[in-house]
Amino acid sequence: MTPLPDPRAFVLANTRVHRVPHAPEIRLHLADEAVALWQKTEDDLGAIGLPPPFWAFAWAGGQALARYLLDNPGTVSGRSVHDFATGSGLVAIAAMMAGAASVTACDIDRFALAAARLNMELNGVAFELSGEDPLALPPPEAEVVLTGDVFYEKPMATRVLAWADQALAAGSRVLVGDPGRTYLPRERLECLATYDVPVNRSLEDFGIKRSSVFELRAPASA
Repeated sequence: MTPLPDPRAFVLANTRVHRVPHAPEIRLHLADEAVALWQKTEDDLGAIGLPPPFWAFAWAGGQALARYLLDNPGTVSGRSVHDFATGSGLVAIAAMMAGAASVTACDIDRFALAAARLNMELNGVAFELSGEDPLALPPPEAEVVLTGDVFYEKPMATRVLAWADQALAAGSRVLVGDPGRTYLPRERLECLATYDVPVNRSLEDFGIKRSSVFELRAPASA
């Protein structure tokens, strides 16, 4: 079996520190060359079933959500927050900078958790990291649930929406950051803000992605 590299060392070896384009208050360990790292991850880690390096990039929806929280700190200030599929930890960091009482950031990729921890340390904030799959658990006991860039494929979108509905029913406020991906549940969303977000051109179809922050509303039948 291919030995698993140390996640922290792997992140450090394959990234450099950059300011987030749409939230320059935040610095992250990010990949310079998207295609090169994607290929390296597939070659080195794909054989042992690890996901692509989503943690190495500042995705459009996450940047929009981070910007919104920094500009509207009352959204999370003094509240408990759950950041779903945290990736680099960008949104969780923004929530802590905006004054959240506590943040739990989850991701099933151990490399994402290593990246999020490094980025947490880099930005001088602290939050809880969880490697459990939240979609297999009851909704979190959080006042605000944050989801960025998660509606990119149908099976994932279906599962996330069902889980988010449970969170709504339990009393959480659910915010979504997204550049309008295919499986975004538009009929359930209220737009709170829209931004033109600079992104990695090798990952997206344009260098600037019009991205929005939405609030998820309960289904009409609820």
